[in-house]
Amino acid sequence: MDRAVPRMSNLFLQLGLDESDQAIADFIKSHQLNSDVALADAPYWNEAQRQFLTEQIKADAAWTTVVDQLNESLHEDAVKRQTQSI
Repeated sequence: MDRAVPRMSNLFLQLGLDESDQAIADFIKSHQLNSDVALADAPYWNEAQRQFLTEQIKADAAWTTVVDQLNESLHEDAVKRQTQSI
């Protein structure tokens, strides 16, 4: 049973990534996605990471809110571009 508290740092741990605040900020800044790319379809995830993200979204699990926050963060530049062109 997974007892990790769903926070961004713990999500990064679950994904096997550095969970420090700076590493999270750097990852988000350097891994921005286009608006037409779903979070789980990002080219930088390995299969285990992709599966974890997909399962958490589909299951509406405890991690869903944090996964949604990551999704929004990784699409931030795309949203800015869209709102500027309107």
